[in-house]
Amino acid sequence: MYRFLNTPRWWGINLFVLLAIPFCVFMGTWQLGKFEDRVDSHQEAEERPAVSAAKAEPLESLLPVDKETSGRAAEARGRFGDQFLVPGRELDGRAGSYVLTLLRTDGGRSLPVVRGWLPEGGRAPAPPSGEVTVVGALQASENQGSKGVNTAGGLPEGQLGMISAASLVNVVTDDVYDAWITLADSPAGLTPVPAAAAAGTGLDAKAFQNLGYTAEWFVFAGFVLFMWFRLVRREAEASRDAALGL
Repeated sequence: MYRFLNTPRWWGINLFVLLAIPFCVFMGTWQLGKFEDRVDSHQEAEERPAVSAAKAEPLESLLPVDKETSGRAAEARGRFGDQFLVPGRELDGRAGSYVLTLLRTDGGRSLPVVRGWLPEGGRAPAPPSGEVTVVGALQASENQGSKGVNTAGGLPEGQLGMISAASLVNVVTDDVYDAWITLADSPAGLTPVPAAAAAGTGLDAKAFQNLGYTAEWFVFAGFVLFMWFRLVRREAEASRDAALGL
């Protein structure tokens, strides 16, 4: 009844099934691994210890900012210079601004330092004078489409829409680092700004997209097997009917 399985046509079908099922399983396993990597990155970002001066590393040793260095304690030395407000930043449901001050480092470049969050209507305290050493959580520059303020209509002098070297290049003459830090200890009148998780470490839509693809590939594997059994059964019934002269 099953002699048809030895025909060239069925050899082709069987070969396709033998290749398709392992491929689908491999792709499903790979997508599951991608999802698990995102979960692990998310957990690591949440469990990352608070910024501590004792654990701080020199700024230059942590650049460029990536998933590994984002949120790490960075240390830099220099003198504070220009100061800006970054409006449209909420903290605990309240509207306000980040107070961003450029630190002119000993190396000659300026580092954007978010000294804290200022409630709406508040007055930003002046930065300290003289040489200072700052320690804060390292952050990657924000890009267009992030949580920055829409600057299409322009912002008042002394304000920035987002924290990035690209936004500062038009308002200062300094060579600015393509990164910034947020202080763990803010001066009086300001609230410390929590460090944001690095891009790609959260359980975002892409993470659950990987999980959805995982399910799809395993469903494809099951569908291939189901169709093979269905074709075999139909062919067997046709062979039986032919043998009975039906």
